[in-house]
Amino acid sequence: MNTQLLHRRLVLVLFDIMAVCVSSIAPLWIRFEFNYKDIPGIYLGSAWKFMFINVVIALIVFYLFKLYHSLWAFAGTAEAQNIVAACFLCTILNFCGMQLLKYPIPRSYYFMYALILTGIMTASRFSYRIIRGAKHKRQNRKNGTRVMIIGAGDAGNTVIKEITNSNYSTMTIKCIIDDNSSKWGRFIQGIKIVGGRDKIVECAAFYGIDEIIIAIPSANRATMKELVEICKETSCKLRTLPGIYQLVNGEVSVSKLRNVDVEDLLGRDPIKVDLESILNYVKNKTVLVTGGGGSIGSELCRQIAGHQPKRLIIVDIYENNAYEIQQELKHKFPYLDMVVLIASVRNTKRMNTIMSKYRPDIVYHAAAHKHVPLMEVSPNEAIKNNVFGTWKTAQAAVQNGVKKFVLISTDKAVNPTNIMGASKRICEMIIQTYNRHYDTEFVAVRFGNVLGSNGSVIPLFKKQIAAGGPVTVTHPDIIRYFMTIPEAVSLVLQAGVYAKGGEIFVLDMGEPVKILDLAKNLIRLSGYKVDEDIKIEFTGLRPGEKLYEELLMNEEGLTDTENKLIHIGKPIEFDESKFYVQLDNLKRAVEAECEDVRPLIQEIVPTYVPKQDEYNGQ
Repeated sequence: MNTQLLHRRLVLVLFDIMAVCVSSIAPLWIRFEFNYKDIPGIYLGSAWKFMFINVVIALIVFYLFKLYHSLWAFAGTAEAQNIVAACFLCTILNFCGMQLLKYPIPRSYYFMYALILTGIMTASRFSYRIIRGAKHKRQNRKNGTRVMIIGAGDAGNTVIKEITNSNYSTMTIKCIIDDNSSKWGRFIQGIKIVGGRDKIVECAAFYGIDEIIIAIPSANRATMKELVEICKETSCKLRTLPGIYQLVNGEVSVSKLRNVDVEDLLGRDPIKVDLESILNYVKNKTVLVTGGGGSIGSELCRQIAGHQPKRLIIVDIYENNAYEIQQELKHKFPYLDMVVLIASVRNTKRMNTIMSKYRPDIVYHAAAHKHVPLMEVSPNEAIKNNVFGTWKTAQAAVQNGVKKFVLISTDKAVNPTNIMGASKRICEMIIQTYNRHYDTEFVAVRFGNVLGSNGSVIPLFKKQIAAGGPVTVTHPDIIRYFMTIPEAVSLVLQAGVYAKGGEIFVLDMGEPVKILDLAKNLIRLSGYKVDEDIKIEFTGLRPGEKLYEELLMNEEGLTDTENKLIHIGKPIEFDESKFYVQLDNLKRAVEAECEDVRPLIQEIVPTYVPKQDEYNGQ
């Protein structure tokens, strides 16, 4: 035990001795009208003779009720209950001792003894917290962040309590917003509930609010979007709490507050899939994921690892990414049978050796070059990796008895204007061709942009805002479909369940989002004003980029699956023999480092319309 702690406990013990002594005499002093001389000697003698025993009993009881072990700076309801219970027990033992020793005392003595002892003990234990809180509020009034809380429920109360009691918080809560009209005008820990969401803008201006905290962990995406849209009008920084499960687990705290993510602005709840069917699909299966260290590939590995596969094989060419996902899964799933291999999907012998040795039941092919502008200036590399990497991986799969092969595709494969999209369209044609001639079931899963993935626009915007701007947007009218990485991967897994072979699965991702709106929202939600604090600059469309993405080609039909948000595009008919000849010509061209492979690609993908003025090299 350190010296400082020993001193603190010694002070508490001395104070408690004094409290017991005062509580032993004060009831008689009060009983006889505050005149010590009028107290009968027989009663006064009883109190003084029992004093030593009373002190010893009290100290033992206080110790048993942990009144010397609690951190009183953070005392709450539990500590208050311990004080009351300890004082009540001391009073009972006082009564028993007096009666046993036949010490005469007035009947009112015991009631007043309990009341006075409880009052003194409570005041002594909670005084430090009260003084510290008052000092904290006084300091924050001068230079603290003025805060509005949205949500007068359990989560809101927890946040208010932590902010109020924390010695490190510089926040001052000015008001509370809640849509429940029965709470309006009432108070939580001395802070008034001023009204519903229609009062947010008005109260933010009236109280000079700097930051708004949405403390409604159970709010769905639609509610969050409505609240965020209102809060954006205030120019206040906006933060929210995590999910309700953390509130149930008692994990909610100020440290758990997070900045509002763009996911909160999409206006829809996360895509739900049939987890039970996915579990049965991959359970006890050997699953291989190419590109397993990338944004999509690593999330595939996480979700597959949680569904009890027989073995998970992670293949990636980039060792740093492979190492990171390996270490993560080792920690989260210590009993997972996992194999991590460094390999290129371009290497025919390597991919065949891997599949021959491990004999996977399912292959998820996520390995690909995906960055549109970079692929525009290095088209040969895009074709080598995406097209022929897929071809070689698919060939290895059929030679080694893989049951299902799932290609990760993209909405950019629809009427492509860039090399990356065109290469993915050729990949879809390859797997459709292979599905017709081999026992392996080949399918593709096509989706739009994923939030937070490597090279996506959101991390770029956040870095630009952190640097003070400007935020760069290619075009004021550019729009994109968005989904989260876990949603995209859940779709991929669900598609594997539905797959019969040859399908292109498409996710209904709702309404497209303007990139300019995302940029403005991120700036506002970071506490800045658009074009005042952080400017937005338009840089022009990048090589291969178009204003909007399509999920289906015009000639593709659309049929539903059991999940209403997952659809199947009808395979497009094409001449297979001609396709193989075209692929062979393309292969020879890229291996010879042809200066312009775009005409060859257009022969294979007639819907590919490159913008000739937007590329400048290989």
